[in-house]
Amino acid sequence: MRVVFAGTPEAAVPSLDAIASSSHELVGVVTRPDAPSGRGRRLEASPVRRRAEELGIPVLTPTRVKDPDFLDALTALAPDACPVVAYGNLIPPVALAIPRLGWINLHFSLLPAWRGAAPVQHAIMAGDEVTGASTFVIERGLDTGPVLGVMTETIRPTDTAGDLLGRLSGAGAGLLVATLDGLESGDLVAVPQPSEGVSLAPKIEVEDARIVWTRPATAVDRLVRGCTPAPGAWTTFRGERLKVSPVNVVDAGEVPDSAPLGAGTLLVTKKAVFVGTGSDPIRLGTVQAHGKKPMAAADWARGTRIEAGEGVGDE
Repeated sequence: MRVVFAGTPEAAVPSLDAIASSSHELVGVVTRPDAPSGRGRRLEASPVRRRAEELGIPVLTPTRVKDPDFLDALTALAPDACPVVAYGNLIPPVALAIPRLGWINLHFSLLPAWRGAAPVQHAIMAGDEVTGASTFVIERGLDTGPVLGVMTETIRPTDTAGDLLGRLSGAGAGLLVATLDGLESGDLVAVPQPSEGVSLAPKIEVEDARIVWTRPATAVDRLVRGCTPAPGAWTTFRGERLKVSPVNVVDAGEVPDSAPLGAGTLLVTKKAVFVGTGSDPIRLGTVQAHGKKPMAAADWARGTRIEAGEGVGDE
């Protein structure tokens, strides 16, 4: 079966590799145009483009999928199906109609749960214990198309979004190839998504990643893990932003102080930094002050000379 793969970030590369190694004929790759990156804001190719070029696969980088030149190029490739993993552009109806078997999306959730751009982050932040990946036929709605295949994955208590996405992208690559195999053989039947159980997972913006210390410790922990590595959970200290990496929830009895910690209040010991929340305290792991490199919280506290009663989350 002739396929054209569409994807952009690192999480899409395992699927690209799996399809390239499969029995299907990979005749082209579609990805986002090169984008500014890093402090120098130099144009940088997407991970999918870099990998496709290593494999010697022709690459298309349309600014808009509805551009006539791109549609002509895609039509000339004559794909039977277009598998998609985190491409990042909407596919208009005129493009959806080109492959005879459609555009087949690998989405990192158990649909209809967590439709949208950030399903892995939202699953962790919501405290879900199980998630997974689904393949479905793209239609005009947001991740609403009929489902072709599903796999499940347990969310571990210490998983960050990066950890979980890494496992899902690897296992999901196999699901995507199996879906293409089933479409080619005619054995797969698309099943409409149920109307119950729908939840949305919009992109996590920087402001969404701000820690609210009056929330329970478990909610703080989930927010930090869900926002790691991107966009990165943060708070403020002495009026400047402080980035926070995964934390540990501790029992109040583990904190070496008889008085309870107020929400956002810091307590520094020789080896640890604790912060009060709306319930139990948490122990900070790695932090990154504005303009500084990441460092262990205890090292940051020593260098900063935190005074008794100071806290984070100040305005």
